[in-house]
Amino acid sequence: MIETVVFYVFAALTVFAAVRVITARNPVHAALFLVLAFFAMAGIWLLLDAEFLAMTLILVYVGAVMVLFLFVVMMLDINIERLREGFWRWFPFGLMLAAVMVGEMIWVLGSRRTAETSAAVVHGADYSNVKELGRLIYTEYVYPFELASVLLLIAIVAAIALTLRRRKDNKSQDVAKQVAVRREDRVRVVQVASEARPERAGAETGAAE
Repeated sequence: MIETVVFYVFAALTVFAAVRVITARNPVHAALFLVLAFFAMAGIWLLLDAEFLAMTLILVYVGAVMVLFLFVVMMLDINIERLREGFWRWFPFGLMLAAVMVGEMIWVLGSRRTAETSAAVVHGADYSNVKELGRLIYTEYVYPFELASVLLLIAIVAAIALTLRRRKDNKSQDVAKQVAVRREDRVRVVQVASEARPERAGAETGAAE
């Protein structure tokens, strides 16, 4: 009974935070609501005895990714009004996409196969869900796992290629040219004839007289 109440509390927090992520006017507030959604999902995974996934979600997404998002949002001068110009124009499409996703989730969770495989299994004290997760990833789901890694690599390369722009007014160093430079190209030794200073020459003449 207590686990059911805790589950519904975490589920309500997750739904509320997810809605506020897309409706908050301030990007910093939206990022903080996303952090709240991650914490609520971590609590749900703890109820499902997936401690490794819950800790990974908090450490990786909340501790690293969301901190990076917050730094980027706070350092950039973002025009909030301009970002919300096309909100209501794309709202019907987003609502339709959300309805499709909800329908898929209902279809998956309501299927007979899901009901058969979602039966609670009691494991011993020496059971390691990390070991079981690794076994499933590298045996039964090895091809989807490798495909996901390739897609993420393509996304990283595409993001770097899209943001790498060469500007004419941008000053940068060319390390290859700096390494290949010769001493003769940068340093020139000039032979200058030595000349006596006039006041010193006059002093020497007076001493001689």
